[in-house]
Amino acid sequence: MANENNCAALRNEPWREQLRKSLTAKERAAIARVKMPELKPEYRITCNEEVNQGITEEMALVEAQRCLDCPNPQCVTGCPVGINIPTFIKNIERGDFHQAAVTLKQTSALPSVCGRVCPQEKQCESKCIHHKMGHEPVAIGYLERFAADYERTHGTATTPELAPSNGKKIAVVGSGPAGLSFAGDMAKLGYTVTVFEALHEIGGVLKYGIPEFRLPNSIVDAEIDGLRAMGVKFEKDCIIGKTLTYDDLHAMGFVGIFVASGAGLPRFMNIPGENLNGIMSSNEYLTRVNLMGAGRPDWDTPVLRGKNVAIIGGGNTAMDSVRTARRMGAERAMLVYRRSEEEMPARLEEVKHAKEEGVEFLTLHNPVEYLGDENGRVKTMRLQVMELGEPDASGRRSPVPVEGKIVDVDVDLVIVSVGVSPNPLVPKSVAGLEVSRRNTIVVDEATMQSSIADLYAGGDIVRGGATVILAMGDGRRAAAHMHESLSRQQ
Repeated sequence: MANENNCAALRNEPWREQLRKSLTAKERAAIARVKMPELKPEYRITCNEEVNQGITEEMALVEAQRCLDCPNPQCVTGCPVGINIPTFIKNIERGDFHQAAVTLKQTSALPSVCGRVCPQEKQCESKCIHHKMGHEPVAIGYLERFAADYERTHGTATTPELAPSNGKKIAVVGSGPAGLSFAGDMAKLGYTVTVFEALHEIGGVLKYGIPEFRLPNSIVDAEIDGLRAMGVKFEKDCIIGKTLTYDDLHAMGFVGIFVASGAGLPRFMNIPGENLNGIMSSNEYLTRVNLMGAGRPDWDTPVLRGKNVAIIGGGNTAMDSVRTARRMGAERAMLVYRRSEEEMPARLEEVKHAKEEGVEFLTLHNPVEYLGDENGRVKTMRLQVMELGEPDASGRRSPVPVEGKIVDVDVDLVIVSVGVSPNPLVPKSVAGLEVSRRNTIVVDEATMQSSIADLYAGGDIVRGGATVILAMGDGRRAAAHMHESLSRQQ
């Protein structure tokens, strides 16, 4: 409610009123949505360069004019972190790109990241009033990326306003999107925040799970440097639950703990032949390539390669894996999905890019067995042909086997991307912590507080698998309620 009131107050500023008068709503609605420039498919499959190239200043100014500056902006309600979307867009329209970035950073710790990987089409943009008018929504994601990138590349970045230090220490377990979002908000509130990361790089899934052709590591590093400038400390190679325990953190003086250790435990299908050489999880495959540099000429990290590569799954991680396989030399890269393309949870942009890059879609097919050669390496993928039946609990039509229809496909590498589970190490290392059957930490959804008063959690360790922006929303909500709780204790 406070954010909505703030939006309403800012909307009445004189400069906003002048902008609204500069074009009628009909004239704004008639402006076509800008198209994001992209690298050509034949080039981008030869390298790891970012596919989406960003929009120019001129394009940003035009796109910002499409915003109608609604009195009741539903785009804000569709944003899990509550960005004041109309205000940052109107700042772009008047040419104040720096103030647009400042507005973004009031609520988002990772605007350059979100502008690239957030599913805006399902969240803020899905609420845009242009839909009711039969038009494409305002390209909020493009504009978010533009403003954040402009600030960084033009050296105008500033640190958000910080409250005076209150002397209280807060620990964050995991440096993915939930942990970073929480850390940024707590730092603004005057806390001394330390983020503990199990891996040798800060960034969590942003580093190991998302390819650089979608999210360059340099972008993640820049966002992390912004948090460092706010006073957030980072400790790498530290496994909470093993290197340090929950009790150790208390002994070190931490009065609040936020667990955001993600879901890095891969799932498999448990079908015959799945233990053959040449079959691995998307977690391992993407971590080797993205975080550990496999395939780069100056890195020694090994990774299996193949000419006929199959990726099992239909989500964004599956799409990242199959597009990575193309860049790693696969001549035939296949996406095997048991439902139809319409049921795929992957972003439409990801599907479009994969098709442009020569990925073959084997929809309505499901692996039932793998066959190996004399050396124990996978050579054949046996697929059951499927058809769609009645909708399941998620609303998607359930895949049903077509009796007697089995096809064999030659493969020499299979990447399984059918979901992930939380690593049980952190949840099971804290006595008295309520944990679900899936090893997720049980929290109050309104506050993100666990069964232990000073321990909050968010992101995939709670959800079991979600988007970057939903994890960030969890982090913001946890920070607000932990601060409220600690303030009452004074």
